[in-house]
Amino acid sequence: MKKLIVSLMTTVLFTACGNKSQTVHDEAAKQQEIDYTVDRFADIEILRYEVSGFEALTLQQKQLLYHLSEAALMGRDMLFDQNCRYNLAIRRSLEAVYQEYKGDRNDAQFKALETYLKRVWLANGIHHHYAEDKFEPTGLTPEFFAECIRQVDAARLPLREGQSVEQWLEEITPVIFDPKVMPKRTVQSGEGDILLASANNYYEGGITQKEAEDFYARMRLPNDTMAVSYGLNSRLAKVNGELVEKVWKVGGLYTQAIERIVDELQKAVPFAENDAQRAVIEKLIEYYRTGDLKTFDAYAILWVKDLASEVDFVNGFTETYGDPLGMKASWESITNFINREATKRTKIISENAQWFEDHSPMDKRFKKEEVKGITAKVITVAMLGGDCYPTTPIGINLPNADWIRKHYGSKSVTIENITEAYDKAAKGNGFKEEFVINDAERERIEQYGFITDNLHTDLHECLGHGSGQLLEGTDPNALGAYSSTLEEARADIFALYYLADKKLLELGLLSDPEAYKAEYYKYLMNGLMTQLVRIQSGKDIEEAHMRNRQLIARWAYEKGKPDNVVSFEKRDGKTFVAINDYEKLRTLFGELLAELQRIKSEGDFNAGKQLVETYGVKVDRALHDEVLARYQRLNLAPYKGFVNPVMKEVKNAQGEVTDITLDYTEGYIEQMLRYSKEYSFLPTYN
Repeated sequence: MKKLIVSLMTTVLFTACGNKSQTVHDEAAKQQEIDYTVDRFADIEILRYEVSGFEALTLQQKQLLYHLSEAALMGRDMLFDQNCRYNLAIRRSLEAVYQEYKGDRNDAQFKALETYLKRVWLANGIHHHYAEDKFEPTGLTPEFFAECIRQVDAARLPLREGQSVEQWLEEITPVIFDPKVMPKRTVQSGEGDILLASANNYYEGGITQKEAEDFYARMRLPNDTMAVSYGLNSRLAKVNGELVEKVWKVGGLYTQAIERIVDELQKAVPFAENDAQRAVIEKLIEYYRTGDLKTFDAYAILWVKDLASEVDFVNGFTETYGDPLGMKASWESITNFINREATKRTKIISENAQWFEDHSPMDKRFKKEEVKGITAKVITVAMLGGDCYPTTPIGINLPNADWIRKHYGSKSVTIENITEAYDKAAKGNGFKEEFVINDAERERIEQYGFITDNLHTDLHECLGHGSGQLLEGTDPNALGAYSSTLEEARADIFALYYLADKKLLELGLLSDPEAYKAEYYKYLMNGLMTQLVRIQSGKDIEEAHMRNRQLIARWAYEKGKPDNVVSFEKRDGKTFVAINDYEKLRTLFGELLAELQRIKSEGDFNAGKQLVETYGVKVDRALHDEVLARYQRLNLAPYKGFVNPVMKEVKNAQGEVTDITLDYTEGYIEQMLRYSKEYSFLPTYN
């Protein structure tokens, strides 16, 4: 599971404590000034992140990171294709136009085409990376697009075999310009068929929701307490009227990219830090070669048990947010190494995991009698790939299989050099003054916001996702399309509940019993109001993390009405969130935590659906429009993406690698075009 950056408030206030205490840099790194802001377009700002401490790693560790980072870039095309079957065709055609265009590059329509291309890169496709609606090519007309395409050498266009340029335009133009064609990447609720309504490429051939659900229901064995994650690494297709899985593996679907990933993983093996890490990489290679999900589970167990390695990575088909049924996983990768100073904080939390489990307000039946293998660390990311690039989570907890969590535990990470980049790029932008209700709340946020943000992420990833257990016989997929939202809500509410606990003071993680209020206020303000800037006027909420945050905030608001726990206040025509009773709010959080855990433990689909649909989906239209207008006046970009540093091998005259260096000067357009040239291996149509 991934924790995404929750709001612009976080980007203003989150301070990366660990990295500020990490002082090891060589002189070259000190001299290279990093410009954190790279580009700005539409509703997006592109940033850089610094890989602090990289220079202090051994050459062996750097070489390991180099090959793992290359592997992280090799799978880029897979995510584009997973998100929509036309994404590669549109990206490649736009890139060809951008590079070959001979006209006036300051022309308004060409600028609109450039912006559209930048958005396609950012979203890994034609649908908004967060809201999931197909974004409009604002200012770009079908006629100008067609004219540009006709000027490109046909050999550079992604034409199907035997297809003319005009035939290709006839096929592609509605996909780009018609708002009724493939309007939403992933539909997770509603009365219609959510598979047929979704534009993603996890199912092909007009497969219905019932057909897919029945197909996988037949695979499951009754009382299988260690079931594999059925469907995780495949596309479900209808061939000659029969349903078949096209597995993503060497020799299968996406083999051209997966073979390159395997090559780099093999190159990484000699540089493994220890036998345990070597076994992890080799098992991942075996999984990619076979596509066998039991092998994937064996890899996940080895990975979660490797606690000694300083360098670590995620590489594979991992998160299921993009599948309407919550089964099939997008491809992602992150390479990283430990931030030892900041990890002292998460070590304290993980060492006390049993206490938190025992004192949770959930029913005793749903608690783990023995919490196993909960490990947490703060990391410095060195390379982002797939579904973690250009937008990235700030925290990760894996593996996702409940039975592995129960028997072997999980790894949780907080990614502080990413939040450090957010913090450095967004100083003094006026957000607090516009949306926080009064000076007292602003001052508390200023004083305690960074540490409570840190702790919320730590608790969410380390303990929230790892807490509780399913009752015997409960299907881990019982919550269906609502599983991602409910799981993120469960982890968030766990973290919120414990932020106010005196145990954090006893452990030395907080110094002031009032500090938790900073996070409570930001979370409620964001869930009730400010996150609405991320969706278009008139739209409801689709993205799982946004649904989870509104679910928690709206539920607490509604349930607290009799005691006026949370309220909306009007001042000078502007709406503000007020928290009038923090202690009662914490009590409400405890009640919701208990209910969310019950829903998961019992697999209560109907109760989960009711919670999400009642509190997490619908938007107050008037409030939404007000937030959009106020936000627009601040001239801020609600979404952030990143460029990676360029990792280079330094070789001597004999061709031996003597060092690995990082370069922070590559621009957004330059990086995207280079990636499309150097890391694009899939056919256009798969």
